[in-house]
Amino acid sequence: MFLEAPRGERGSPRTCNTVALLTLLDYLFLLLYLALLVRVILSWVPGALGSGAALFIYRITDPLLAPLRRLVPPVGGLDITPLIAFLVLGAAQRIVREILLSLMF
Repeated sequence: MFLEAPRGERGSPRTCNTVALLTLLDYLFLLLYLALLVRVILSWVPGALGSGAALFIYRITDPLLAPLRRLVPPVGGLDITPLIAFLVLGAAQRIVREILLSLMF
């Protein structure tokens, strides 16, 4: 998940900034993954939406799930958009990392 700069590039400001940015983005993606996981768990708990923490999680994850819900209908009454969101987040994280790494080297 986290990386180290190559030997010749270790001290350069460009490399240090890129590695710092990659690390920050990795943490942001991790927070989104965790928020999605918590939302899935909260959806199984009756009455959980009434808490402030649950509302916060829903506000964070709704912008990601709402467009997917318009595209993907429930399958047998089961909402599979969180699963698709995990896949989309994983792909987005890999794409962003590759772009930043290509700028670094």
